[in-house]
Amino acid sequence: MFKPGKGETPAPKTKITVKPASSGTKSKTRKSSGKKKDSYDIKYLTGWLMTKMARGGAKRLRSNAEKVNKLNVFPVPDGDTGDNMRMTIESGIAAIENLDTDDLAEVMRVFSHGMLLGARGNSGVILSQFFAGTAKGFEGAVEADPYTLGRALQMGVKQAYASVMTPTEGTILTVAREAVDYATSKITPSSTIRTFFADFVGEMHESLERTPEALAVLKEAGVVDSGGAGLLYIMEGFNKVLNGEEDADDDQTSVPAPAHAAKAAAVSSSFGPDSKMEYGYCTELLIQLMRDKTDIDAFDVEPLKEFLSGIGNSIVAFRTDSIVKIHVHTFEPEVVLAHCREFGEFLAVKIENMSVQHTETDGAGPAPEIPVEKKKYGVVAVTNGPGIRDMFLEMGADRTIEGGQTNNPSTNDFIEAFEKIPAECIFVFPNNGNIFMAASQAAKFYTDAKVIVIPSKDVGTGYVALTAADLSGDDPDAIAEEMKAAMQNVTSGYISPAVRDAEMDGVKIHKGDTIGIMGKKIVLSDPDMRCAAYRLAVKLLEEPGKFMLTVFRGAGTTEEDQEDLRRCLEENCPSAEVYFVDGGQEIYPYIFTAE
Repeated sequence: MFKPGKGETPAPKTKITVKPASSGTKSKTRKSSGKKKDSYDIKYLTGWLMTKMARGGAKRLRSNAEKVNKLNVFPVPDGDTGDNMRMTIESGIAAIENLDTDDLAEVMRVFSHGMLLGARGNSGVILSQFFAGTAKGFEGAVEADPYTLGRALQMGVKQAYASVMTPTEGTILTVAREAVDYATSKITPSSTIRTFFADFVGEMHESLERTPEALAVLKEAGVVDSGGAGLLYIMEGFNKVLNGEEDADDDQTSVPAPAHAAKAAAVSSSFGPDSKMEYGYCTELLIQLMRDKTDIDAFDVEPLKEFLSGIGNSIVAFRTDSIVKIHVHTFEPEVVLAHCREFGEFLAVKIENMSVQHTETDGAGPAPEIPVEKKKYGVVAVTNGPGIRDMFLEMGADRTIEGGQTNNPSTNDFIEAFEKIPAECIFVFPNNGNIFMAASQAAKFYTDAKVIVIPSKDVGTGYVALTAADLSGDDPDAIAEEMKAAMQNVTSGYISPAVRDAEMDGVKIHKGDTIGIMGKKIVLSDPDMRCAAYRLAVKLLEEPGKFMLTVFRGAGTTEEDQEDLRRCLEENCPSAEVYFVDGGQEIYPYIFTAE
């Protein structure tokens, strides 16, 4: 049974029971706690307390992220919900790390904005939207009583639902909504922040336990909703700090020192005391506009762009709410810093010596400079594996972002890729259903170009869509529709090792088997990987009108495996056109695209 905060995730098909880790409450007959009354005297939520609770929530999720990862509907090793939610909230923690204020509205605004930029995966995007809506509910509030807290969380639920095109019950959305509704219904004039959270977290436990009854696929898999479990761990962490059970002050998001050390060593060896500064500095800033320095409502980035054009090139500058992001190549980064301090304060600063970057690329040609003049169209594609990356670049992608299952890029990763493409319109291929929301969120934030996210759910559909694209046309929306239409004629599938015994979609699965998946349905299980690959390929080619098959071979397969599959298909499907790509993707030995 899955019990947040207790034990390990069990084998599926057991009775699902979710028990509160700390509150000890029960639905409908719930009492706040057995603690002494004087421990419940916190009447207001302040900025300082919110900061501590956020750290506690991040810490508890960090400790249990792998348990959340294992709550995967399909028995395949690609669960990443826990990691995505962990990295999303840690981005928020990093944003408030040096924030020196007790103003609750300001803390929540900065915290939620950090989460929005760091959001990964659909669960991470929904989580970031939940906190963004909550932050809006706190606008103007230096502190919050239980009534204000309840209203703010209701706004968070509303924005989380609005962020999903087709909201599904039995997910993180349901868990958040039911918990907020219950806790707000229990508020009385004697309520405190602690009693509110006792009701909130207690109902969240029980709502999570009910998710399999609301969503049949969870019941069949024998798991509760992973996004809801991640949210519960965060709120448990909030509650533990609130009740003095855990001090999160010393808990910091870790920074991988070895990578920084390696980069420092590379810099020192490539740019010495006799080197010449030939290429200037790549300067990137994240600026918080300050009311005591400028009129935020009237602030316009165009004069800032004009100023930057006088001392640099490759300029990108855009504003999201009261945050301004800048990218410029210049020989005078100190002038950029001084000018920007006139209207705000820095949230992040990155200045890199491009002469070092140029030296590091010697042997492969100089690092390409971004031209000032914009072209009509640009393309960004998410790829997983060197072969797939090279294929998209050869097909015309300007930038690729490394990502896929267990490695979802963040909203900010997309924004940074957009900044490096001087185009009027950018087409984005997320190539994964769990990356689409982060790409779409980045598209909404980015204002320096029109961004159109193509709903490619795997590399196969992205490959077909980009192949069909006629980028000589004048209407980007018409081009996007052509690409979407091309994807409608594609059926994709993949094989993956099974990590547990299961029975799904009428298929009996044993741990260690290789399963074949078409769309969102498991269609076969076989103890032999080569046989599973062949069987799935045949099923795809048996689809009406399908005669062309593209096969992306993964990192875990050999040329011998490929030749065996090729031979079987030539003998048994002689009329099919089969193309192999050495994709090098992780997790999946083969990804298939049938047209």
